[in-house]
Amino acid sequence: MNLIARIVVTSLALWICDLIFDNLEIYGGDDALGRILVIVGVATIFSLVSMIVKPIVSLISLPLLILTLGLFYLLINALMLWITVWLTDQIGDWGLDISGGFWWYLWIALILAVLQTVIGWVVPGKRD
Repeated sequence: MNLIARIVVTSLALWICDLIFDNLEIYGGDDALGRILVIVGVATIFSLVSMIVKPIVSLISLPLLILTLGLFYLLINALMLWITVWLTDQIGDWGLDISGGFWWYLWIALILAVLQTVIGWVVPGKRD
């Protein structure tokens, strides 16, 4: 999936997660256009983190991925969310915030991955 389609899918998935979970908040943007730009910005950061950091972490944790039959990916996705929260916190007045601790990161990572998969089926484009 190309970068633009990935950002669109991630934006929609993050927006739906923001609607579902009280512990996840995408803050910033006063009007509708500002809110959309903030969601797209957070999705862009999350997509870039997933494209750059996730393969490195996956390679390092390959024995754990094999041992857990791939369930360790859920923990890796939670780590990508944590990195995104940290990066957007460093930027300024907009970003992503997840309160409630480790288990909420895991739960939101699971739902986000499922939503990205389902929305990715609908988005037209080249399939991986």
